[in-house]
Amino acid sequence: MGEKTIPMLPCRTLQPILDFYTVLGFEATFQQKSPNPYAVVERGGIQLHFFGMKAYEPTESYSTCLIYTDDIDGLHEAFRTSLKAAYGRVPIRGLPRIGTLRDTSHGVRQFLMTDPSGNCLRIGQQTSREHHHRPAPKGTFPRALHHALLFADSRDDPAAAAKVLDRALHTKDEHPTPVQSLRLLVLRADVARRLGDEETATSALTQAAAVPLTPQQRESAHDDLERLKELRS
Repeated sequence: MGEKTIPMLPCRTLQPILDFYTVLGFEATFQQKSPNPYAVVERGGIQLHFFGMKAYEPTESYSTCLIYTDDIDGLHEAFRTSLKAAYGRVPIRGLPRIGTLRDTSHGVRQFLMTDPSGNCLRIGQQTSREHHHRPAPKGTFPRALHHALLFADSRDDPAAAAKVLDRALHTKDEHPTPVQSLRLLVLRADVARRLGDEETATSALTQAAAVPLTPQQRESAHDDLERLKELRS
């Protein structure tokens, strides 16, 4: 069978899109200015098509596509490095932006990246044959992290994630493990940044950096420690 699916994504104008994807190592393989603006970018096995819409509003976009790779860590690092070189920092809010690398509850290790036109690319690598979301874990803190991550990433609702995290962080009769505490605080700082709440972000980052971890705990919290480093830079 020779079928192939290619996403066609909207943008207001082509040039910002072409500039952004060129930074990420894509090549513009086709560009048409009239009668209708249209462009194609390619990087390895990834091919994306874009069409121009004058009335399009990037901040109100719901357009997205799913990309699978067999080297999610390498691709995430390559994109982060390229974006930092181009923008002087890794953009984590606004447009464009790139999210953290996470292991999801449905057997995929992934990150989200949103381009200047508000198109969200969900880039992942399968880690399990089970594609259904696993049930929310038991326990106050694992459950809070589970739901907060769904709000923050899958639903793009950082305000709801913040409420879940604040309830967990202010629990009086239970205490999280050091790794749970780190993960809660790093995610709280992440969603605070997305909400423009720099005071809360700074406080959470300071607390997260002070959490004592053993070498084994640091290994299990590798992704969160990398995100902590990124958010503090």
